Amino acid sequence: MNKKMLQKAKALKPRLCHEIKTIEQKEILKAGESAVFDFGNHYVGYLTVKLSSVGSPQDAPAFIKFKFCETSPEIEEDTANYHGWISKSWLQEEWVHIDVLPCTLKLPRRYAFRYVKIEAVALSSKFDLVINSLSLDAVTSAPEEIKLSGASEKEKAIDRVALRTLRECMQYEFEDGPKRDKRLWLGDLRLQALANYQTFKHNDLVKRCLYLFAGTANNQGEISACVFTQPKVIADDTYMFDYSLLFIPTLLDYVCATNDIALGEELYPLAVKQLELAAKNFDNDVVRDSDKLGWCFLDWNLYLNKQCGAQAVYIYCAKSAVALLKLLGKDTKQLECDIENKSKAMLDRFFDSELKLFVSGKDKQVSYASNVWACLAQVLSNEENAKLLERLAVADAVKPVTPYMYHHYVQALIDCGLKQKARTVMTDYWGAMVETGADTFYELFDPENPEESPYGNKAVNSYCHAWSCTPSYFIRKYFER
Repeated sequence: MNKKMLQKAKALKPRLCHEIKTIEQKEILKAGESAVFDFGNHYVGYLTVKLSSVGSPQDAPAFIKFKFCETSPEIEEDTANYHGWISKSWLQEEWVHIDVLPCTLKLPRRYAFRYVKIEAVALSSKFDLVINSLSLDAVTSAPEEIKLSGASEKEKAIDRVALRTLRECMQYEFEDGPKRDKRLWLGDLRLQALANYQTFKHNDLVKRCLYLFAGTANNQGEISACVFTQPKVIADDTYMFDYSLLFIPTLLDYVCATNDIALGEELYPLAVKQLELAAKNFDNDVVRDSDKLGWCFLDWNLYLNKQCGAQAVYIYCAKSAVALLKLLGKDTKQLECDIENKSKAMLDRFFDSELKLFVSGKDKQVSYASNVWACLAQVLSNEENAKLLERLAVADAVKPVTPYMYHHYVQALIDCGLKQKARTVMTDYWGAMVETGADTFYELFDPENPEESPYGNKAVNSYCHAWSCTPSYFIRKYFER
């Protein structure tokens, strides 16, 4: 723990903005009945309910269930028999006994939701439960954003949902999702920060998060994939090959967006350290295969081979380190030599001359993740990358399943000059979520399989997730007229 850096992070902790939303909708429920309340948009905050009873005096406790839903299909989702590989405790449900009515019940937890379903699980037959009103204290640290001007109506609709997604995830830190995890993840932070620079410009929140990661690096200098801030600041014991490396471009993007050279000087040694640590996973300049690499994320696809993508992420981040060091006036010769060697090794090992695509692992898997990251790493020319992505679009390849991977696909298309194709991919993919009625963008969205979940059950999927907010970045930086 670097206490000095954590003190700087503490000094940058923001104040939350509060917005009170009230529903005056009186409902009378008998035992076994329920009512649904719609707040009209996605919110993150704290619920207060005014309750009373009608009929005879209350001769038994009122046993009430609250279910908080981000989307309307969740309202009737059966969670009683939930089976998944992450804890059932993430389900946004509360069971409360009320001994004395009337009362004003303030639920202590913070929820992410649009809809609240309230069920009278058990009552005495002598009285009914009355729900008089609901009040929500919605919270965010996001200031007012910059509105779009020159964009299509479809893009404006996508942008509204993207902005809502980002603001809901802006709390005391950039959270990955306000329904589940509710903490700071490095891969999410990088994309949130890019969108923030084009919209809310709450740059001190990015700086706070960079200090939180830097201040919790372990004894070897490795940066965790995730940081907890409650009950105290501590790094998670999850270390991911790609996420640790992505600290480098996250720092570079911040310095470029803010001209905060001082922070670049302070944190660049730790940033470069991530390359040194990641290099231990290479043999003769080729990264080890997935089963020997440790956790490399890339995308939520359980069948994705990560070897080629991991090599490309390393090269991409090493090039970001070169850009950062040059910005700070530092020597980059050794690092540029390393990039040249690993780029050559990547072409020799992973580029299939017959398919003219990058393949990964012993089974030579073709995937979007491998080829998109190869394009971002620019181991080929822009012209060659454009042709590669055109071949990829018609190849039998493992497709992306998250907005996180789709972000990188759109960026790769832009980088190699396929800007109109990038715009189409963005509007088609995120637009399809808008068409489902999304108020915020989802953690995972596979148009071909709406039931998809990386956790074994979609009841715990997050429907407001940080890494899906980047249409606001793309539209403003590349597409707005």
